[in-house]
Amino acid sequence: MYLNKAMVFGNLTRDPELKVLPNGTNVCAMGLATNRVYNDKDGNRQEMTEFHNVTVFGRQAENCSKYLSKGASAYIEGRLQTRSWEKDGVKQYRTEIIADTVQFGPKAGSTAGSTGSAAAGGSTVAAGAGSPAEKAPAMPDYPEEEINPEDIPF
Repeated sequence: MYLNKAMVFGNLTRDPELKVLPNGTNVCAMGLATNRVYNDKDGNRQEMTEFHNVTVFGRQAENCSKYLSKGASAYIEGRLQTRSWEKDGVKQYRTEIIADTVQFGPKAGSTAGSTGSAAAGGSTVAAGAGSPAEKAPAMPDYPEEEINPEDIPF
């Protein structure tokens, strides 16, 4: 059995470009940047950025073009595909993610907390945010006495 699956969460590097194929199918091309933070062999903190080409088809392509813009965050699931063509006698290659699923991240400047990431459940921005019903629940009252580990049933 073979597996070709890509899952990335990052920020768009440019505005999505929507095009229509001759058969009427919408195609949206966009760039996505992901960051990786790690410590090198000397213990210094390093940050590395990867840039991904993403292609989306159909209704999802139209929605991406309409609701996403440069700097917006998005979670993409799809497959890797490499295309090749010849330009001026030189063979060119491009590896891209063909998206199956696109989830929009929180909008820039929103007051959504870190608990509502796009990867966990989609966009967390809602109309009327800030109403009493949508505020975080109050912390429960915990007992003040110490917990005895022998009282824990497992």
